[in-house]
Amino acid sequence: MLGKDAPNLSPSVVARLRGEWESDFKRWQRRDLSARRYVYIWADGVYLQARMEPQAECMLVLIGATPEGRKELIGFQVGMRESAQSWHELLVDLKARGLTIAPQVATGDGALGFWKAIEEVWPRTCHQRCTVHKTANVLNKMPKVLQPAAKADLREIWTAPDRAAAEAAITKFIEKYGLKYDKAVTCLVKDRDALLTFYDYPAEHWEHLRTSNPIESVFATVRHGAIRTKGALSQDTARFMVFKLVTAAAKTWRRLNGENQLPKVIQGITFRNGVEVIETPAQNAA
Repeated sequence: MLGKDAPNLSPSVVARLRGEWESDFKRWQRRDLSARRYVYIWADGVYLQARMEPQAECMLVLIGATPEGRKELIGFQVGMRESAQSWHELLVDLKARGLTIAPQVATGDGALGFWKAIEEVWPRTCHQRCTVHKTANVLNKMPKVLQPAAKADLREIWTAPDRAAAEAAITKFIEKYGLKYDKAVTCLVKDRDALLTFYDYPAEHWEHLRTSNPIESVFATVRHGAIRTKGALSQDTARFMVFKLVTAAAKTWRRLNGENQLPKVIQGITFRNGVEVIETPAQNAA
């Protein structure tokens, strides 16, 4: 955060820095969002453990993709991962500060209370279940000896070239494992439609939309570097420090692939299996 050439830091300097981080965090939480728009958003609950606290604190995290293809941290506050009320409070706060245009797609784990909340705040936003979380959830319901093969079968679904092939791969998985491992199959098919939402968007965006990895990868690094290496004593300090680390890291986040396709998504142009649908003059007339 301070650079490799930062001098030795005294306790008074650290205390001053903490005060600055807190001010920056509170100012960021009150910022005006009326000029912002996010085409896609990713949601997850991230647990932060400080040294002197008895249990980890859950931070509700939202990252969004701007029309220019840049990823930005949108929301970051304490809550309960599975609580629809906690997510509802976060979304309502963002909307009250000017974020009134609903994102096109939201990606996250199926266990989040986020989905009920977004239905209430932005009902027109499409849902995309994270395929990484879903893979883990399905495999947890199967014997370890079968998990490598089942993982490969699940990957055939997520990487299929089109929706029809993905549906066929799901049917194959059901036929292969349904008789003995019905709980694993039920876990998969209950989110069948939401797992394949990405096929209705540009193919260049599929790798971004299929997973909430933008959050997982950022916080894995932050958690290891700032929390687990005897970083913060209190949850407040941990929160402020992680916020500063994430906002600093955001400067190096890579843009979305196919950023030139984002204006088309905003305009409501139809995509089928990742390809723009070009209507003929006769279809336009109809």
